[in-house]
Amino acid sequence: MSDRMSYADAGVSIDKANLAVAKIKELARSTFNERTLTEIGSFGGMFLASFPEIKEPVLVASTDGVGTKLKIAFQTGIHNTVGQDLVNHCVNDILVQGARPLFFLDYFATGKLSPEITALVVEGIAEACRQNGCVLLGGETAEMPGFYADGEYDLAGFIVGVVEKGKIIDGRNIKSGDVVLGLASNGLQTNGYSLARKVLFEVAGYKPESYIEELGETLAEALLRVHPSFLRSLEGVLDSGKIKGLAHITGGGLIENIPRILPEGLAVEIRRGSWKELPIFGLIQKLGNIEDSEMFRTFNMGIGMVLICERSDKDFFMEKLQNCFEIGEVIEGKRTVTII
Repeated sequence: MSDRMSYADAGVSIDKANLAVAKIKELARSTFNERTLTEIGSFGGMFLASFPEIKEPVLVASTDGVGTKLKIAFQTGIHNTVGQDLVNHCVNDILVQGARPLFFLDYFATGKLSPEITALVVEGIAEACRQNGCVLLGGETAEMPGFYADGEYDLAGFIVGVVEKGKIIDGRNIKSGDVVLGLASNGLQTNGYSLARKVLFEVAGYKPESYIEELGETLAEALLRVHPSFLRSLEGVLDSGKIKGLAHITGGGLIENIPRILPEGLAVEIRRGSWKELPIFGLIQKLGNIEDSEMFRTFNMGIGMVLICERSDKDFFMEKLQNCFEIGEVIEGKRTVTII
């Protein structure tokens, strides 16, 4: 008869999981507010859905991941920023409809659980939740032996926010002649990393610690820069009633994301050179010999969020928003974006 086996023999450590959860509880608790009704560890997280200041509350939900930006974290051993990337990305995705975040849940999966690395990742999640006024209500930590390469993990997040029904931003009132404004990004954010890694590490032979003169920093510093939340930037204008449309410039770049908010019969022209394209994009394009069209449908090219408004409201936004540029115009067309 074979020896008795345990879950640990199969590569799953309940003790390590409990240690990780204990660390996570402390971090999550730092994000709680008066609407939080449960502790981490409950079967379900409970949040008081009371919005006395909102007549017709509409919940807005979204989910996303960090993608292969995680590979840079694995290479460098820097794990406390990818959680911030995750939360901020999700916050921006509901912000474009006018929603402010309420609560967040995360999914962390790995082959062999390291309580220390898990805590660093969740530390970043909790930090971004606090910055965005969002409760880390719950999550899942999964240890799956043989499923992931050693030292690697995957990370996903789920967010719920709220907006007054009458203040939903959906693009329906956009018309020809409206102005397209762009809020600056600070780097790749969380998109285009598969192509960036291919070019910078495989083709050019750089390493994360390589110092690049034209960037003025190492590749690790440039590539791990935290995806910004635009909530704080837009907070003062979100309820103005002057925003016709918002587009978070993620995978697909300006080319694929702006059409998502355009009504039928409209298109957008973007004027290249009307904002500062960050050096990291020029470096990738040069080393990879990449066509302009491919760059603009893969990377954000220096614009992290697009705002569309009446031409008469342009000065209002230019005065209120920092690092904001007039980058184009809405024209008649077939829901396309042209770079001119």
